[in-house]
Amino acid sequence: MHEMSLCEGVRRIIDEQAAVHGFSAVRVVRLEVGRFAGVEKDALAFAFDVVMQGGPAEGARLELIDLPGAALCYDCGQQVELEHRLAPCPACGGGRLMPQGGDEMRIKDLEVI
Repeated sequence: MHEMSLCEGVRRIIDEQAAVHGFSAVRVVRLEVGRFAGVEKDALAFAFDVVMQGGPAEGARLELIDLPGAALCYDCGQQVELEHRLAPCPACGGGRLMPQGGDEMRIKDLEVI
């Protein structure tokens, strides 16, 4: 379950930012998760609640923001959105695609007090 280690990374960032900026609690954590990031959202939500215990984000609400999968098609030259990593270009049907996004996971923002 790599979602646990992902949440541990988020916890480290929150702890560091709390020390730097002096906030005591986090109410909301917004994470952007790409379509191809390989993250199981239910497992991430469960791991989040467990990992955040005892820290500034204990009890915080986790909001997940879906990011689309994107690629550059070498056949038609268009930047396209993909439903599946190995899908053909939706514009021209070509198969020569260079991934351009959708595999990221990052903290968008925090609501703190």
